[in-house]
Amino acid sequence: MSVDPPGWVRDAVFYQIFPDRFASSVRVPKPGPLETWDAPPTAHGFKGGDLVGVAEQIPYLVDLGVNAIYLTPIFASASNHRYHTYDYFQVDPLLGGEAALRELLDTAHARGVRVVLDGVFNHVGRGFWAFHHLLENGAGSPYRSWFHLDETALERGLPLDAYPQAQVRREAVGGEARGGAAAGAVEGAVDAVTVPHGGDGSSLGRLGYRAWWDLPPLPKLNLDEPAVREHLLSAAEHWLHVGIDGWRLDVPEEIPDGSFWAEFRRRCRAVNPDAYLVGEIWHVAPDWLAGDRFDALMNYPLAEAILGFAAGSHLDARVVRAHHEYGRQVRRLDGRAMAERLEALDRAYDPAVVAVQLNLLDSHDTPRFLTMCGGDRDSYRLAVLLQATLPGAPCIYYGDEVGLEGGMDPGSRGAFPPEAAAHDRDLHAFVRAAMRARHAESPLRHGTLGVVGTAGDALAFERTEPTGRILVAANAGDGPVEIPLAIDAEGDPDAWEPVPDSALIALPGWDAPRYRQGPAGTWRSIALGPRSGAVVRIS
Repeated sequence: MSVDPPGWVRDAVFYQIFPDRFASSVRVPKPGPLETWDAPPTAHGFKGGDLVGVAEQIPYLVDLGVNAIYLTPIFASASNHRYHTYDYFQVDPLLGGEAALRELLDTAHARGVRVVLDGVFNHVGRGFWAFHHLLENGAGSPYRSWFHLDETALERGLPLDAYPQAQVRREAVGGEARGGAAAGAVEGAVDAVTVPHGGDGSSLGRLGYRAWWDLPPLPKLNLDEPAVREHLLSAAEHWLHVGIDGWRLDVPEEIPDGSFWAEFRRRCRAVNPDAYLVGEIWHVAPDWLAGDRFDALMNYPLAEAILGFAAGSHLDARVVRAHHEYGRQVRRLDGRAMAERLEALDRAYDPAVVAVQLNLLDSHDTPRFLTMCGGDRDSYRLAVLLQATLPGAPCIYYGDEVGLEGGMDPGSRGAFPPEAAAHDRDLHAFVRAAMRARHAESPLRHGTLGVVGTAGDALAFERTEPTGRILVAANAGDGPVEIPLAIDAEGDPDAWEPVPDSALIALPGWDAPRYRQGPAGTWRSIALGPRSGAVVRIS
């Protein structure tokens, strides 16, 4: 089967938005008090960002170089992140409802900006209407086959324990009367029922239903039930008819049924042949990108490599180790190791797939990049340089471009600072220049990749297509470096020259590199200062 990703993604620069935290419009009424916008984010607090606010920020995003948005979930939910879906056919009222989505789509599309939504089809929130019906009616509910249940217990009349804290609360009332020791024990019990149990399946016996990672708020859907599959597929089709441009699919490996995802692709493409389908899979997984399921994956392996290389000596191992994936995968990489990683990822998939991978640096599921590299701005600039010049679609996590920091959830989900005075203007200028360079230079979007040199903590690669060639060099080391090269170019042997202004694609904050010409029309080497990079037109 041949792969056929939508062509527009090669030219896309994405911006990931956590809707509750990006922008709030006065045109969306709020039902009650909200968490203060600039206060540290909390697990359960709502700051009141909405989709009209996103629409009002489209000019800012276009100026940054963004032409595609990835929104984390927007459907009705009782969580600020909205991965606890209540209704797949309703935009959350706190976000402005469907009218706000309509305004966002119309505003974005008028400026050439695509919009991709987050589809969470493995599990729902316990407020999901069908699960609520089951809670109210037990074995009598016609929706019992929609979930994985302890059928024997249900037939015996035992209720599902969807809110185990209720028992703890009853104990707490008694504990208050009995004094501090009992109250302390109750606090421990509350922790015990709210902390993940590791996904070992114990929820089926403890709660009466299978929950995602055994978390009580997240009943797992039974996709063997035809009515469930049809409900989800209909939702996917519905929002494509409304006008979205694709889906990012949450934890798709936990729905291992290939027939479901094949049908998902077929029905989505029947509505919109250019719909982008990207899966949240954290490792190299070519079987998922063979043309029958997804177009691309969230490219976490590349993100981990960029972090290990670009952060260099500034990598904050304590922050990185706290993450379930980065803690296992991220290691410091020198130039040669980074080159080998890039070449391996380039070979892992069909070239058409590599060109549309979603190339993020961080996300709502990781600490922010700046925090993982100890706040070092040059680490982030080097990462953006690579993100903007490698094959695949760059994806900026909202606020990174103005210096937003934060550790693990909820720290990584802070509010975008609305006041320009709070922005790191130098970082913003660099991101803007890098993404605009990507748009301006066709080889950076359509060219092949070839590593042409490494030295110490530095590497250089080419992006090549018939219309031109671009050299990208990056030095993550703390001292200057000369990278030996093997590329064709015109010049006199052995002379040191500054890279001509006409060839250099200027990125603010770094000194211009120099190059040494070699025999037979080659560049012998390129010299970079510490913690810097360069993008150069070779032909």
